[in-house]
Amino acid sequence: MILAFDTYYFDNKAKTVCLVFEDWSENKNFRIHTEIIDNVEEYIPGEFYKRELPCIISLLNQINLKNVEAIIVDGFVYLDDDKKYGLGGHLYEKLNKEIPIIGVAKTNFASIEKNKKPLLRGSSIKPLFITSIGMELEDAFHKIESMAGEFRMPILLKELDRLTKE
Repeated sequence: MILAFDTYYFDNKAKTVCLVFEDWSENKNFRIHTEIIDNVEEYIPGEFYKRELPCIISLLNQINLKNVEAIIVDGFVYLDDDKKYGLGGHLYEKLNKEIPIIGVAKTNFASIEKNKKPLLRGSSIKPLFITSIGMELEDAFHKIESMAGEFRMPILLKELDRLTKE
């Protein structure tokens, strides 16, 4: 089982959505979990995890994590090459280092060079930036690369983004 999370912020609230699917190449068979939380933390540059991590953890508490192969987050696992934790790293710690985390970011983060891998999908000239913890970066890269869809964003991650903003 694979979980993918995204959160959308509005009116001092956060809507978090999780897609649950069984195969990396899946394009339409998934389950949806969603939750809206009031009074979320303000955004602090470099400390984004303080805002989003509580939202993800709250929704994770509603899901049986027994057979989770990996969790995908919208963002970075590390913020620099000294492995300072970003959202994905903090989530990995919260889960007692038991579930691998893959970060898929749409924009680059300049302070990290060696612990990320740019992924060009389809005919896009703008890469996705892949980071991981609990699994080799190369393995995480190939898993995201193998996801269904002919464009930059895999179909399920594009659907997750749409559902989060809906």
